[in-house]
Amino acid sequence: MTPRRRLRGPALGGYLRRRSVRFRLTALYCALFFPTGVVLVVITYVLLVYVVLRTSAGVQVHVRSGHGGSITRSVLPRAGTTPPLGGSSLTIGHGLTPDLRELLIGSCVLFVAMLGASALLGWLVAGRVLRPLRVMTTTTRRISEHNLHERLALAGPDDELKDLGDTIDGLLARLEAAFDSQRRFVANASHELRTPLMLSQTLLQVALADPAITLDSLRAACQEAIDAGKDQAEIIDALLTLARSQRGLDHRERVDLTAVVHGALDTHRPAATARGVQVEATLDEATVSGDAHLIDRLVSNLLDNAIRYNSTGGSVQIELATSSTETTLTVINTGPLVPADQVGRLLEPFQRAAPDRTAGPNGLGLGLSLVADIARAHGADLDVQPRPEGGLAVTVTFPHARPPLPSPVS
Repeated sequence: MTPRRRLRGPALGGYLRRRSVRFRLTALYCALFFPTGVVLVVITYVLLVYVVLRTSAGVQVHVRSGHGGSITRSVLPRAGTTPPLGGSSLTIGHGLTPDLRELLIGSCVLFVAMLGASALLGWLVAGRVLRPLRVMTTTTRRISEHNLHERLALAGPDDELKDLGDTIDGLLARLEAAFDSQRRFVANASHELRTPLMLSQTLLQVALADPAITLDSLRAACQEAIDAGKDQAEIIDALLTLARSQRGLDHRERVDLTAVVHGALDTHRPAATARGVQVEATLDEATVSGDAHLIDRLVSNLLDNAIRYNSTGGSVQIELATSSTETTLTVINTGPLVPADQVGRLLEPFQRAAPDRTAGPNGLGLGLSLVADIARAHGADLDVQPRPEGGLAVTVTFPHARPPLPSPVS
């Protein structure tokens, strides 16, 4: 004879985990009702027995005399009475057991009925409570990249479910913004990459179609095609740097930020001299933690942006300050007025203050975008403020570089 299988605790837990939330809430409601109902039935039965025994008037008293005769009366013995004298005996038999047994059976039947009613009520209440979740699930499943503008817009009181619906709506809004930014980035990148490619192709086609082409004209056309290819290589390099900064840092090292700024100044000083821009620098000794190549690109882009979008005879001020908690790099330049509502747009890829969108003297439109992503990858804060007299004040605040952890001593 095989032993009977028992549903143990872990097996019961696994069974419940495979059921729906509505089923589990109903089971929890019944599990809470069952012990309280049992306790209520037991307490009611005990109290009824106690009350009946104290207040019942149906006690039969059998009085036997010494001569063999007996008289049966239904009386209520008073407190303090004693049995009759002369050999008589008093026997009290209350005979209440059948009534109490019927009361107990009726209570159990009523308890079972109430347990079923509680299960039904719990199922209905759980369904009513979980209805907003079903609405959110259905709507969220229907939303894709083609209709990210839709929202749950959950109505009702400001409870946990309403807060969850608002959180999902906020997530959908961020996803919509990210998808829109990605679409704009792809469109702008395609435009920027196509321009130098089409320019190179056009130059070579015109040169080859000229029947009176000379060596000098062919050489000039090839040189222009090479220059267009350099612009294309610059765009690709900037896109790779942007993708790398958005992916995050694979490793960190201590970077001498002062030396990086000095190197960027030496590189961009000829361009500043050619435009008549005066560069002033006040640099403290500062070290930050991060990727050396990305930090070098951040500083180079800040200086290039400050010189390129400056007015002739303007100025650029660079300040590098350090404290016990942070390192601040500030680049301030003169130049045309920048509306405050355009600052956020300048931090997006391929966006410039000028309306044109072709690469050239006005740059690629990736400078501040790269700065923003590199700063974010390093946990730094970027603050861009337009100046009332024209130009921008860009501040990058790096957290203090922590010393490397000592290697364990074997």
